Parts: sequence; structure tokens; C-alpha cells
Amino acid sequence: MEQDCIFCKIVAKESPADIVYENDKLVVFKDINPEAPVHLLVVPKKHIRSVNDIEPEDQALVGEMVAAAKLVAAQEGINESGYNLLFNVERGGGQIIFHLHLHLLGGWKR
Repeated sequence: MEQDCIFCKIVAKESPADIVYENDKLVVFKDINPEAPVHLLVVPKKHIRSVNDIEPEDQALVGEMVAAAKLVAAQEGINESGYNLLFNVERGGGQIIFHLHLHLLGGWKR
């Protein structure tokens, strides 16, 4: 756990979050500043700074993040209408929290 990482604190249950799904490797919770009707964050429990810091042994974890996003999209009722999955990488790519996370956005009426 990184001392100053808000996502590590959420994983450790030291900071509150509206958790919608959790397993032994990751947690999914609502974004506190949603940019869509459904905006969730899929966060590994292991601290990995960004996509650029994924090691070969972490590749399966990324697949599990996508699988969890698919599962939660169905739970939220947006799997058929569609959704976006997004990694922001480094500051120039829009990353604000430096703990790997996958955005799940959906629920728009188009």
C-alpha cells in the first residue's frame, strides 16, 4: 500500500467509497465526480502506478479488470445499451490518481 494513495486507502477500507463489486484482486466503486450516468472505477488491490508500470506478471490482472467491468456493466443494466472502458495514462493522458484504474462509463440515452 502506498501511504498517500487514496485508492490504496479505499482498498484497505481506510477511506469510504460506494463499492459495487469486490473480489480478492480488485474493487469497483462509483466515481465521486461522475462524467456519465454510470461512472465506475475498476481498481486493483495491488498498487500499480499506471499502465506504464504494468509488469508481465500483472497482465492477467488487467484481463480480470476488463472481466469485472463487463460483469458490473451487466449488474448496472448498461451492458446492452453500451458503455466505454478507458485507461488514462500519465498526466498528459488525463491520469489524476496514480494507481492503475479502469473507468467504466455508460448509461447515456442516445
